[in-house]
This record gives sequence, structure tokens and C-alpha cells, in this order.
Amino acid sequence: MNINNVRRSPERLTNVYWSTLNIQAYGRDNLYPQRMLNLILNSPTGGSCCERYQTFIEGNGLNDTEFSEYIVNRAGDTVDDIYSLLAKDMALYHGFALHVNYNLACEIVELNHIPFQDCRLEEETEGGQVIYINVHPDWTGHKTRKGNKILVDKKHVDKIYVFNPIKEVVLSQIVASGGIDKYKGQILWFSMDGRFEYPKPIYDKAVTNLSTDEGLDNVKYRNTRNNFLMSGMLMRRKGTAMGLDDDGNERDGGSVSDDDFSKNLDIFQGDVNACSIIDITYQAEEDKPQFVPFEATNFDSKFDSTEKSTTERIYSAFGQEVFYLIRSGKTGWSGTVIAEAYEYYNSYVAKERRAISRAIKRIFDHWFEVVNRNEDYTVQPLVYVTNESNKSDGAHNNPE
Repeated sequence: MNINNVRRSPERLTNVYWSTLNIQAYGRDNLYPQRMLNLILNSPTGGSCCERYQTFIEGNGLNDTEFSEYIVNRAGDTVDDIYSLLAKDMALYHGFALHVNYNLACEIVELNHIPFQDCRLEEETEGGQVIYINVHPDWTGHKTRKGNKILVDKKHVDKIYVFNPIKEVVLSQIVASGGIDKYKGQILWFSMDGRFEYPKPIYDKAVTNLSTDEGLDNVKYRNTRNNFLMSGMLMRRKGTAMGLDDDGNERDGGSVSDDDFSKNLDIFQGDVNACSIIDITYQAEEDKPQFVPFEATNFDSKFDSTEKSTTERIYSAFGQEVFYLIRSGKTGWSGTVIAEAYEYYNSYVAKERRAISRAIKRIFDHWFEVVNRNEDYTVQPLVYVTNESNKSDGAHNNPE
């Protein structure tokens, strides 16, 4: 079939221009990263895979321990603290943002992390350049300060220059801002999808599966909490005595109206009320009570194949097929298998690690003092440690 005859799929990410703020909207409603975050957090499988993705990106931290403990801002954050936040943003959004401040010598003196979902790109100039990064604490407009909503308008959006450490550029920006006290610094904004391109997270390709995973989890919850799980129904005619009361008198069977019965259906639903019995009184002349077993419908079994394929596709979206094989029992469970899985996934996230390392290096190449004498910005990969390896290391380090 010719490509022109194939049914066209909708665009994964549609960006539009917002003239009121002169920004490129991140998605049609400018809330793409917020919606993706909500989606991944509500998917049990997707959330677990994303946490593993983040853990491997972060690894064991920067290789130079002395450098990683260096304090980079007035809040007391270290390089390692910043790196951990960058790894999280990289896993969730495939991008990150760093804010820097300069002194009068046009040297970087402070570094802060900015949540990536708070950043929006300025509209490009005729030369294809982006001059500002627009920052707002909550683009949904729901966040409040002193009880008042932080509206998404020019008053509450900070326009901060794009990172450019050339001293002449920094000096001209300081002058244009009205002095160093009014200068807001610069933002190093990075996207895995390219220079000044809004990134799509690694799990964007699995949005339908993530939503399905959330739905399957809801079905399991309602099947356990809201399904009819009573043992059966006791059918008896009106007027039949049902045991003795506290005074030793026979209880009157009485009657329950349809309205009363419908209002109390919840007492027969869920795991807490499992194996309960519905007592029904009716007018027919029966000689003896009748117990009718009640078998509830189990909805879990109806979605077994859907759950299996959904889980597998989510793992595949994160490149974690090897962990899925281990989880599903298709491979053996041993220290060697896990170690090989760690080695494989360390190589899988190498590109993300390099991107973060290069960004940190770009900043500290222009820091006001030398803090990384070894010029080592690499990341220590995660290593699967077994009891046997611990013992061997201990024996090796034992002075005896």
C-alpha cells in the first residue's frame, strides 16, 4: 500500500504560538509535561519502570566524590543534589534546566535546578534563535501564594536569558537589565530531542498502554472493594421466626422494603463484607427457608491477556525487556543474570548520563574558581552487589 493511502495518525506533540506571552506552547494546551507526569504517576507498571530508569541514569553519582560534595548555591545544595534532580527530570521529561548567576567579572557564582515542567521556550526570532526561557511555578494556574492563585500572565512569568557564558554577552545582558542587582542570570535548557525542541519523554510512545494499565488497576480495585462477594441468600416467607431476642422471645421475621434493600446494597460489597448473607423475606407460602448460593463474577480473569501485553509494551518502551523477562520468569533468577541485566541497562542510559555530564561541565568551565581539578564529570554506573562479592571484597581488604 502506498504511504499516501495509509490512515494518518495524529501528531504526538502539537506546539502552538501563544501571542499573549510570546511563547511556544508545550503541547496544544501548554500542559503536555504536566499531563505526561500525571499519566506516568497513575500507572503502577509505568511508574515502576520510570523509577528504575531514573535510578540507572543517576547511577552511583558523579565519579569525583570531592566535586560532588561542593556547595553550589546559597540554599546549601551540592553538585550531587543538583545531579539527582537532573536525573529525575531526564527520566520524566527527557530534558532538564539549570539556572546560573554571575558576578561582575562575568563568572558563574551560583547554580540552581529549575523544574523542567516550569519552563517554556520564547518564540524564535527571525534568525531562528531563542532569547529567553519563560519560567512559571505552575502553568496550570492552580498554585497559590498567600491564598491567591498564581495566574499565568506576564506579571507572574519570569523571562530569563538562555545560557551563553561569553563574557561580552553576559556583560551586555547585565547592562540591559539595569545592573547586576536586577540581572536574573541565565538558564541552560536541554532537550534530548534537539536544540530548542520540546522533548517527548521516553514513555510517550506507550501513552495508550499506560492509560490501559491505570484502568486495569482500577478494575482490580473495584473487583475487590465493590464486587458482590456474599456467600448467598437466605430466602424465607414473611412471619418466619428467626431465633430468639435478648428476652427469650421469638424474633419476628418482619419485612424489608425494596427502598431499604437498595439503600443498603453496599453492606454486601467488597472484601470487608465477603462471605456475608443476604436475608430476604417474601410473601409466598413456603414451608421452609431456602439458601441460594451466590457466585460473584470475577472480572480479573477477563483482562489477563490485556494486562500481559500492556505490561510487556510498557517495559519495552523503557528498554527494560530484560527486566520483564526476569519478572515473568522466562529467565532464571541468579546473581549472574541480574548482573548482566545491570550491565545492559547501564549501557542503555549512557546517552542520558553523557548529556547531564556535559551540561555540568559547561557550567563549571566558567565557574569563578576551580573546583574539579581532575576534570572528571563522569557518572559511576550501578553495580549489582551480591553477598558473595561483598565477602570477596572483605577478604581482599582484610589486613590478615
